[in-house]
Amino acid sequence: MALAGDFEVIRDPLWNNIQIDSRALGVIDSAPFQRLRYVRQLGHAFLVYPGATHTRFEHALGAYHLAGRTISMLQERRELDGVAPEHLAIVRLAALLHDIGHYPFSHALEEAGLPSHEGLAAQRFQHPELRRALEAYAMPSLERTLADLIAGTSDNPLRGLVAGSLDLDKIDYLTRDARMCGVPYGTVDVDRLIHSITVVGSSTNDLRVGIHEKGLSALESLLFAKYQMYRNVYWHHAIRSATAMFKRLVRSAIAGGHLDPNWIAGSTDESLMEAVRELRDTDLPRRLRRRQLFKRALDLPAADVPGGGGSWIADDPDLAERIEDRLALELRQPPGSVLLDYPAKPAMLAVDLPLRMRDGGVVHLDAKTTSGFLGIQRIADELHTSARRLRVFVADSVQVPATSILALAERTAEQLVTDLADGRTLLETR
Repeated sequence: MALAGDFEVIRDPLWNNIQIDSRALGVIDSAPFQRLRYVRQLGHAFLVYPGATHTRFEHALGAYHLAGRTISMLQERRELDGVAPEHLAIVRLAALLHDIGHYPFSHALEEAGLPSHEGLAAQRFQHPELRRALEAYAMPSLERTLADLIAGTSDNPLRGLVAGSLDLDKIDYLTRDARMCGVPYGTVDVDRLIHSITVVGSSTNDLRVGIHEKGLSALESLLFAKYQMYRNVYWHHAIRSATAMFKRLVRSAIAGGHLDPNWIAGSTDESLMEAVRELRDTDLPRRLRRRQLFKRALDLPAADVPGGGGSWIADDPDLAERIEDRLALELRQPPGSVLLDYPAKPAMLAVDLPLRMRDGGVVHLDAKTTSGFLGIQRIADELHTSARRLRVFVADSVQVPATSILALAERTAEQLVTDLADGRTLLETR
């Protein structure tokens, strides 16, 4: 960091110089925020893309930088003249803290059934060091206000910059992830997009973050970058194999009383892996460490999944784990050696924001009304389907046709749901 008066400047590989004011610097120096230095942004993606070792720390700084840049631009255009200064300061602070409750290893543990990281933010604000740092802002009920902004339930007129279709979090993580992975898929027209952000409303009581018509192409670049990153990076088969193995490992450790979910929420990538390496009844920590990942016994495009089934895999991790073990028994494999993966992100390309037309009129962009303005929204569902794949990962090679595995999984799911409804245990039904 380079000292410069009452602020400091941090060099960032994406945005060059990020200027941090003295109050925000106190927040950054607190223990809960410093933990983010040791939480990778993309979990196990580094096993496929070696450069993907960037962290939630620099991503949070990037979101803070973009919030300041956007607010300054809107002020210069006199679009924020009626907005209270504290609203502006809180939005920038919320952008900095939006991932303060994040678990280690990206979103894997939320997929495993743990509470959302947005909901954990309020707990982090009670940490003594962070609370003292927030006192420098001298704003009443600041922790609650920040938690609402992060959760997307705030009435702040600029809430859309923190949680929404055009939030600055997306702009930073898509651009940063693509850069660090070394892929061309996350290209976003950042300058055009930010300069197209506007504030729409007839009074300060109903202001909303929107976009000008001239920025529609830049918005499409954001949405298409998101689709491509999910298809090629976030849902890459090897990354999903490692994620499935990690989820099963942590779930088993919690079920066995070896790990406390509250401790996990405040841990780092390495401290969590050190804890699970102490487990003696599983080979998963060693396999993850050595990148000896489970292989695909089934890799089926979502469009080919009969009847659109399999939603229970992402929606109900408890049921999915029971079915995995039933499948393992059917395939004469030990428990935990067959893993199911069918990630879902139905709102991947969702848009819900006002559009300011060139003639000054305003229309609302969403799934129902964007057909005349935003071409990519018309095929959003098809792109989501295109990115998804149903996979069955196995520890050892299993010579079973893919169609047989799929049929077995669906049949097992239906039977298990019936068994559970009848109150029978897995042992009693075999």
